[in-house]
Amino acid sequence: MKEPAKALVLLGRFGAPHGVRGEIRLQSFTSDPLAIAAYDGITDKGGARKFKLLSVRQQGKDMLVAKVEGVGDREGAEALNGVELYLPRERLPAPDEDEFYIADLVGLRAETPDGARIGVIVAVRNFGAGDILEVAPESGGETLMFPFIKTVVPTVDVPGGRVVAQPPTEIETDEEEKGA
Repeated sequence: MKEPAKALVLLGRFGAPHGVRGEIRLQSFTSDPLAIAAYDGITDKGGARKFKLLSVRQQGKDMLVAKVEGVGDREGAEALNGVELYLPRERLPAPDEDEFYIADLVGLRAETPDGARIGVIVAVRNFGAGDILEVAPESGGETLMFPFIKTVVPTVDVPGGRVVAQPPTEIETDEEEKGA
Protein backbone atom coordinates (compact mmCIF):
# COMPACT_ATOMS: atom_id res chain seq x y z
CA MET A 1 0.00 0.00 0.00
CA LYS A 2 1.30 3.45 -0.92
CA GLU A 3 2.02 6.01 1.72
CA PRO A 4 -0.48 8.91 1.60
CA ALA A 5 2.33 11.40 0.95
CA LYS A 6 3.23 9.56 -2.25
CA ALA A 7 -0.37 9.10 -3.45
CA LEU A 8 -0.51 12.69 -4.77
CA VAL A 9 2.06 14.58 -6.81
CA LEU A 10 2.29 18.37 -6.64
CA LEU A 11 1.91 19.85 -10.14
CA GLY A 12 1.60 23.57 -9.47
CA ARG A 13 0.47 26.44 -7.28
CA PHE A 14 -1.99 29.24 -7.95
CA GLY A 15 -0.71 32.76 -7.41
CA ALA A 16 -2.19 36.23 -7.60
CA PRO A 17 -5.08 37.16 -9.88
CA HIS A 18 -4.20 38.43 -13.36
CA GLY A 19 -6.57 41.19 -14.39
CA VAL A 20 -10.27 41.42 -13.56
CA ARG A 21 -11.80 38.61 -15.65
CA GLY A 22 -10.88 35.72 -13.37
CA GLU A 23 -7.49 34.76 -14.80
CA ILE A 24 -4.88 33.71 -12.28
CA ARG A 25 -1.13 33.23 -12.21
CA LEU A 26 -0.07 29.60 -11.99
CA GLN A 27 3.39 28.32 -11.18
CA SER A 28 3.82 25.00 -12.95
CA PHE A 29 6.15 22.30 -11.62
CA THR A 30 5.80 20.05 -14.67
CA SER A 31 8.87 19.60 -16.89
CA ASP A 32 6.97 21.34 -19.72
CA PRO A 33 5.10 24.10 -17.85
CA LEU A 34 2.21 24.17 -20.34
CA ALA A 35 1.63 20.42 -19.90
CA ILE A 36 -0.17 21.03 -16.61
CA ALA A 37 -3.30 21.96 -18.59
CA ALA A 38 -3.40 18.49 -20.21
CA TYR A 39 -4.04 16.68 -16.93
CA ASP A 40 -7.59 15.83 -15.98
CA GLY A 41 -8.47 15.25 -12.32
CA ILE A 42 -6.39 18.01 -10.70
CA THR A 43 -7.40 18.61 -7.07
CA ASP A 44 -6.30 20.50 -3.99
CA LYS A 45 -4.19 18.59 -1.44
CA GLY A 46 -7.20 17.20 0.40
CA GLY A 47 -8.99 16.22 -2.79
CA ALA A 48 -12.04 18.28 -1.80
CA ARG A 49 -11.83 20.74 -4.69
CA LYS A 50 -11.35 19.79 -8.32
CA PHE A 51 -9.93 22.16 -10.92
CA LYS A 52 -10.20 22.20 -14.69
CA LEU A 53 -7.78 24.49 -16.49
CA LEU A 54 -9.60 25.87 -19.52
CA SER A 55 -6.55 27.63 -20.93
CA VAL A 56 -2.98 28.49 -19.99
CA ARG A 57 -0.42 30.77 -21.54
CA GLN A 58 3.23 31.34 -20.70
CA GLN A 59 4.26 34.34 -18.62
CA GLY A 60 7.88 33.50 -17.81
CA LYS A 61 9.99 30.40 -17.35
CA ASP A 62 7.63 28.37 -15.17
CA MET A 63 4.86 30.93 -14.63
CA LEU A 64 1.59 30.77 -16.53
CA VAL A 65 -1.64 32.72 -16.69
CA ALA A 66 -4.59 30.34 -16.40
CA LYS A 67 -8.32 30.42 -16.89
CA VAL A 68 -10.01 28.06 -14.43
CA GLU A 69 -13.48 26.63 -14.95
CA GLY A 70 -15.98 28.33 -12.63
CA VAL A 71 -13.77 31.35 -11.92
CA GLY A 72 -15.10 34.42 -13.70
CA ASP A 73 -13.88 37.42 -11.75
CA ARG A 74 -10.96 38.78 -9.77
CA GLU A 75 -12.50 37.83 -6.41
CA GLY A 76 -12.82 34.19 -7.48
CA ALA A 77 -9.19 34.20 -8.61
CA GLU A 78 -8.08 35.83 -5.33
CA ALA A 79 -9.76 33.01 -3.39
CA LEU A 80 -7.41 30.51 -5.10
CA ASN A 81 -4.18 32.37 -4.32
CA GLY A 82 -1.73 29.90 -2.75
CA VAL A 83 -3.79 26.77 -3.48
CA GLU A 84 -1.54 23.89 -4.54
CA LEU A 85 -2.61 21.62 -7.39
CA TYR A 86 -2.18 17.85 -7.11
CA LEU A 87 -2.79 14.83 -9.29
CA PRO A 88 -3.08 11.23 -8.10
CA ARG A 89 0.22 9.48 -8.82
CA GLU A 90 -1.45 6.70 -10.81
CA ARG A 91 -2.71 9.28 -13.35
CA LEU A 92 0.82 10.32 -14.27
CA PRO A 93 2.82 8.49 -16.91
CA ALA A 94 5.51 6.12 -15.69
CA PRO A 95 8.91 7.82 -15.72
CA ASP A 96 11.46 6.66 -18.29
CA GLU A 97 14.45 4.61 -17.20
CA ASP A 98 16.85 6.78 -15.16
CA GLU A 99 14.03 9.27 -14.53
CA PHE A 100 11.85 9.78 -11.47
CA TYR A 101 9.38 12.17 -9.95
CA ILE A 102 10.71 14.49 -7.25
CA ALA A 103 7.99 13.07 -4.96
CA ASP A 104 9.69 9.66 -5.30
CA LEU A 105 12.74 10.95 -3.42
CA VAL A 106 10.92 11.58 -0.14
CA GLY A 107 11.42 8.58 2.13
CA LEU A 108 14.55 7.27 0.40
CA ARG A 109 17.59 6.68 2.58
CA ALA A 110 20.67 8.77 1.90
CA GLU A 111 24.02 7.06 2.20
CA THR A 112 27.64 7.86 1.43
CA PRO A 113 29.47 6.23 -1.50
CA ASP A 114 30.93 3.64 0.91
CA GLY A 115 27.43 2.69 2.20
CA ALA A 116 27.37 4.57 5.52
CA ARG A 117 23.85 5.75 6.30
CA ILE A 118 23.38 9.51 6.46
CA GLY A 119 19.63 9.58 7.04
CA VAL A 120 16.29 9.74 5.25
CA ILE A 121 15.09 12.33 2.74
CA VAL A 122 12.17 14.17 4.33
CA ALA A 123 11.61 16.86 1.67
CA VAL A 124 12.86 18.33 -1.57
CA ARG A 125 13.05 22.11 -1.32
CA ASN A 126 13.63 24.78 -3.93
CA PHE A 127 14.22 28.34 -2.81
CA GLY A 128 14.96 29.55 -6.35
CA ALA A 129 18.52 28.38 -6.94
CA GLY A 130 17.80 24.69 -7.58
CA ASP A 131 16.50 21.65 -5.77
CA ILE A 132 17.82 20.81 -2.30
CA LEU A 133 17.40 17.48 -0.53
CA GLU A 134 16.47 17.81 3.13
CA VAL A 135 17.76 14.80 5.04
CA ALA A 136 16.85 13.83 8.60
CA PRO A 137 20.10 12.46 10.10
CA GLU A 138 20.18 8.83 11.18
CA SER A 139 21.04 9.85 14.76
CA GLY A 140 18.54 12.71 14.99
CA GLY A 141 19.17 16.42 15.29
CA GLU A 142 18.80 19.18 12.74
CA THR A 143 18.14 18.21 9.16
CA LEU A 144 20.92 18.39 6.58
CA MET A 145 20.54 20.16 3.25
CA PHE A 146 22.26 18.77 0.15
CA PRO A 147 22.21 20.55 -3.21
CA PHE A 148 20.55 18.13 -5.62
CA ILE A 149 23.29 18.19 -8.23
CA LYS A 150 25.18 15.30 -9.83
CA THR A 151 28.46 16.05 -8.02
CA VAL A 152 26.77 15.83 -4.59
CA VAL A 153 24.13 13.19 -5.41
CA PRO A 154 25.64 11.01 -8.15
CA THR A 155 23.22 8.09 -7.72
CA VAL A 156 19.44 7.99 -7.39
CA ASP A 157 18.16 4.43 -6.98
CA VAL A 158 14.40 4.68 -6.46
CA PRO A 159 13.74 0.92 -6.79
CA GLY A 160 16.56 0.30 -4.27
CA GLY A 161 15.13 2.92 -1.89
CA ARG A 162 18.29 5.03 -1.70
CA VAL A 163 20.37 7.88 -2.99
CA VAL A 164 24.13 8.06 -2.78
CA ALA A 165 25.28 11.44 -1.54
CA GLN A 166 28.78 12.82 -1.32
CA PRO A 167 28.32 15.58 1.27
CA PRO A 168 30.07 18.84 0.43
CA THR A 169 33.18 19.35 2.56
CA GLU A 170 31.43 21.92 4.74
CA ILE A 171 28.80 19.33 5.77
CA GLU A 172 29.93 16.62 8.16
CA THR A 173 27.89 13.49 8.67
CA ASP A 174 27.62 11.95 12.13
CA GLU A 175 30.16 9.26 11.16
CA GLU A 176 32.71 11.92 10.21
CA GLU A 177 32.16 13.78 13.48
CA LYS A 178 32.73 10.63 15.51
CA GLY A 179 36.02 10.00 13.72
CA ALA A 180 37.33 13.51 14.40
